[in-house]
Amino acid sequence: MRFDLVTLFPDLFDSFLRSSLIGKALSGNVLEIRLVNIRDFTSDRHRTADDRPYGGGPGMVLMPEPLARAIEFARGNEPEQAESRTALLSPAGRPFDQSKAKEYAALDHLILVCGRYEGVDERICQTLIDEEISLGDFILSGGEVPAMAVIEAVARLLPGFLGAATSVNEETFSDGLLEYPQYTRPDSFRGLDVPEVLLSGNHGAINTWRRRMRLRRTYERRPGLLAEAKLTDTDRKFLAKLDSEQGSTAGNKKS
Repeated sequence: MRFDLVTLFPDLFDSFLRSSLIGKALSGNVLEIRLVNIRDFTSDRHRTADDRPYGGGPGMVLMPEPLARAIEFARGNEPEQAESRTALLSPAGRPFDQSKAKEYAALDHLILVCGRYEGVDERICQTLIDEEISLGDFILSGGEVPAMAVIEAVARLLPGFLGAATSVNEETFSDGLLEYPQYTRPDSFRGLDVPEVLLSGNHGAINTWRRRMRLRRTYERRPGLLAEAKLTDTDRKFLAKLDSEQGSTAGNKKS
């Protein structure tokens, strides 16, 4: 899979592209990442890529001409029949989640356009952007940090990226549930012990405990996820038990 990052600040990606699993994946040809500097497509000696907004107001807006040329360059050498998408990182976009990461991981080519300042000229969105995506309801200085998050989330789903193929299937959101608690040595730390079941060697009991912990964590922290989660009859019975326990606790508090 290939990523093209259209940005005013390509240097921000230097450490990210050299470090950890992303760096290994690049050197191992698991994925390809190309940086496209918007200023390389400007037409004046000052390499101007932004201007004041029509109608007045604070800040600057990315100009359409250089940004359009940068995006078209990123699209320019796509193979025939390539599954490609151009996404703008923007606080006005739809929330990026694990289902969107899976959707992107099935593509051959993903172009991520990093917004800056007050945003991009709307005509770019109308003509060259397939969709806008956001990490959440907060504002950053630009789309570079969100682009890194998107790349990491998508790359983890690509064959050969992770050492253990089962890791992806057991992680948070893989089936709509949060991940179970993790423990490592020592067995006891500051008065807190590792649950005995994890030391038992009984893999069936461990799997049952982990499933229940995933259900409990999701129920307590992100209950809205349960509506879309893949649940078995056993899962539903356990959740009903949690409901009953919560009702009993609430009743005790009232009395």
